[in-house]
Amino acid sequence: MSRHNVDNMVRIGVEDPATKEIFAQCHAASAHDIDEAVSLAHAAYKSGVWSKAPRHHRADVLDKCAALLTEALPRLIHLEVRQTGRAVRELKAQVPSLVKWFKYYASLLRVEERPVLPTVGKLHNFLDRVPLGVVAQITPFNHPLLIAVKKIAPALAAGNSVVVKPSELTPLTTLLLGQILKEAGIPDGVFSVLPGYGHATGKALVEHPLIRKVDVTGGTKAGRAIGAIAGGNLAKFTAELGGKAPLVVFAKADIQVAVNGIAFGSFIASGQTCIASTRIIVENSIMDEVLKQLKVKVESIARRMGSPSNPECMMGPIVSEKQLGWVEQIVSSSLASGHAKALIGGRRSEGKSPLDGTDLSQGYYYEPTVLVSTSGNSITQTNAWREEIFGPVIVVAGFDTEEEAVALANDSEFGLGASVWTQDTSQAFRVSEQIEAGIVWVNTHHRNDPSSPWGGAKSGSGVGSENGVDAYHAYTTTKSTIINYASMEESLGSDDWFKEGAGNVRYG
Repeated sequence: MSRHNVDNMVRIGVEDPATKEIFAQCHAASAHDIDEAVSLAHAAYKSGVWSKAPRHHRADVLDKCAALLTEALPRLIHLEVRQTGRAVRELKAQVPSLVKWFKYYASLLRVEERPVLPTVGKLHNFLDRVPLGVVAQITPFNHPLLIAVKKIAPALAAGNSVVVKPSELTPLTTLLLGQILKEAGIPDGVFSVLPGYGHATGKALVEHPLIRKVDVTGGTKAGRAIGAIAGGNLAKFTAELGGKAPLVVFAKADIQVAVNGIAFGSFIASGQTCIASTRIIVENSIMDEVLKQLKVKVESIARRMGSPSNPECMMGPIVSEKQLGWVEQIVSSSLASGHAKALIGGRRSEGKSPLDGTDLSQGYYYEPTVLVSTSGNSITQTNAWREEIFGPVIVVAGFDTEEEAVALANDSEFGLGASVWTQDTSQAFRVSEQIEAGIVWVNTHHRNDPSSPWGGAKSGSGVGSENGVDAYHAYTTTKSTIINYASMEESLGSDDWFKEGAGNVRYG
């Protein structure tokens, strides 16, 4: 590439949300870059260097990916904290778990069986799972590494070539992951990372005619637009989109356990998760006690907001000025409606952190916020109840019966995650089976494992699922091979359709 072309490339500044400092830069991939990367990926796929490599070889390479990822954890965690603003204590827990995805899909390759289907006559019909070709993956800012690895591991295990476009806000760890995968033995052309903006780089990637599958995690509006493009190319499509997870607390729950669950489900990652428990639905008989304990817990979190690199920091900033503005807009409109009031929080953080003296006003910090009704369940009439906030803001509504609880839980266009809190096992079963969500937890929230499917139950939350055997299958197509093992004499007697004279013939 000429120096002129380099100088004319669009640069992406990577911002530290805690300080607003631009601490790194990378180039945004152009339409030409996309075409070149996808063409190279297609050539690698057609060559068979990875797509036709023995499955045990692919498994060994994925295990090497896990080992090298483990060695790189300190650097990855540092970069993830810096670009997302998430508390280091969160990422020290999350990032090491990612090795499990590579190990899981390596194991799956080693034990996958090839079924033989029952057929009529002397035929063997066996099935293979073969890769699709070049697949595009669009990943978001909130869990840059986690969500990337959840997509990359099954796609590579299946033998595809992969092109990833990370969020322009958080590209650094995905770029570093590319170096790790290359060192582990992923062949050239099989894996590429192309940072850029969605309207340019992302659009060019999903529009490319050689892309056979698009896998996106992001907002519902963007997901629908991307799905329309993928559908036009008849490419496979998986989308993990919006969420507005209900967390239902019954009188038979342990209140302190439930309050701890609310705090974790709501304020981890500063509320910037698709399954954040943003709608807290509490039985009225215990409402006062739940709010009392929840307020104490939230006050404790607020006191310990500070520098994300501080191990004692409980919650960091929101990722960007744009996202902070959206949170402020939703809260202010809900309060102005007269249907909601703030039990605690409800404004941008200012002044020095009591924890470590960090000037919170210099970053995109927002106080952990609990909104309650001004009358009855008036909170359900607000934008805060309806819209995905993606910030540290929760709303609380009450109920008297199981039927009311279920109706409130299902009162959303989203259906990704939900949780039910009760010590009554029968109640847990009754309620969880009625909640319209792809994932329902009981007495816990936001559990994630490579083997456990992760996807929505309503269109607002997307199509398809991540994790497990299903995700691996979604990166393959079925190839059916039918072999006739009849003797030559039997074949001559039964398969000569156009022999002279009348007689019975077979069909199928």
